[in-house]
Amino acid sequence: MKMMMKVENKLNESVNDMNINLTEIIKGAVDDIEPQNVWGRVSGINSGVIHVSGLQDHARIGDRLTIKGDIASSGEVIAIKSGDIMAMPDASTVGMSPGDQVCLAREKNVRPSAAWIGGVLNSDGNYFDGTPTPKGERAMSLLATTEAPTDRRSLGERLKTGLAPFDTFLPICKGQRIGLFAGSGVGKSSLLGDLAKGVKADVVIVALIGERSREVRDFVDETLGEEGRKRTIVFASTCDEPAPSKRRCALLAITAAEYFRDQGLHVLLLFDSLTRYADAHREIALTAGETPSLRAYPPSTFRAIASLAERTGPGVEGAGDITAIFSILVAGSDMDEPVADMVRSILDGHVVLDREIAERGRFPAVNIRRSVSRSLPKAANKDENALLADGRKLIATYDEATAMIQTGLYAAGSDPAIDRAISVWPKLEEFVTEKSDSCEESYENLQAILSDQRLS
Repeated sequence: MKMMMKVENKLNESVNDMNINLTEIIKGAVDDIEPQNVWGRVSGINSGVIHVSGLQDHARIGDRLTIKGDIASSGEVIAIKSGDIMAMPDASTVGMSPGDQVCLAREKNVRPSAAWIGGVLNSDGNYFDGTPTPKGERAMSLLATTEAPTDRRSLGERLKTGLAPFDTFLPICKGQRIGLFAGSGVGKSSLLGDLAKGVKADVVIVALIGERSREVRDFVDETLGEEGRKRTIVFASTCDEPAPSKRRCALLAITAAEYFRDQGLHVLLLFDSLTRYADAHREIALTAGETPSLRAYPPSTFRAIASLAERTGPGVEGAGDITAIFSILVAGSDMDEPVADMVRSILDGHVVLDREIAERGRFPAVNIRRSVSRSLPKAANKDENALLADGRKLIATYDEATAMIQTGLYAAGSDPAIDRAISVWPKLEEFVTEKSDSCEESYENLQAILSDQRLS
């Protein structure tokens, strides 16, 4: 209740600002006015990239362009050379021609606001119907620098998620960064929705990068629902949008999370997906001329992902925390895929959703054996850690003996460890699907299973 009151107070303050305090609104409008217009012309168009002459002495990487021709369009500067600049347009180049006028517009700071809570925003920070969003009092750069490592706090308290596997085997602590590794159709979106509604947080930021339009609507209306949206801001860039828009949407979501964190609030960031963000970076970098490397990902990809992830996590003294869950798409559960391999070394744990588990109808399809939370052992006490170790050992024992058990080659009584694993396996499978009211309840249920005395 106290947590929700803090968010409501922030929302009310923002609404009051819109109604009676015009100073910041006027200031934001003035900030959007260009002191002068700098013009150039399209000098060439090639494979979805436009070359512009006359702006190379004024443009910066990331600046926005407005192309005025038969079909008005916009774009983003991705490379600057001695003779011209290169830009990726936000729409098709069909209808553009050399000689079209191009106006340079500086990349604007954003002004996040508590009034955004409950809304669905695009990569420009507006509502999807084109309506401008309310502006907050603080101007923030999309490329904010991270806090000094020595100033950051350690991970905070263990968070209740309402999901048994995350309340026991895979705990999430305040300020932790977890990777959710999954292929398509294994329940990733549903799990993210459950976490959005179940994890204790003041504000939830959802970044949907490269999603299908229908999936965005389904996630907002069905997965989140009316109750989930009350404390959530959704930022979405659909799969048909250009790479700069996807990257800008991701950075906007991170910036909004930082805004609420700096007010002392606990922010839950659900980022879906880090793979599509890496793909957008790859497209921009290769178009700008960077040399491709492993599976065409340029060397700068690792730094781009690390820079994004490092903006989340525990805050400094007096600030809040950003607990982040990043989804990573893995084809065929290939954990050695380049982005997956990069991410494991950056985050504080990884959760693997297994297609084989999903196909037998168990959701969430978490593979406990292949998943790790680096908040352990500190996130649990001595008795809880002993319980988790026992549970993991039984899961590993059953997995290793599965082939013999299913083919009938194992004879009961041959191995006491396997016999015990077989006896508790159905209840362990059921336990992973359970929802609970507290971490303590989940541990009690796990204790009952491992002692073969299920609580009523």
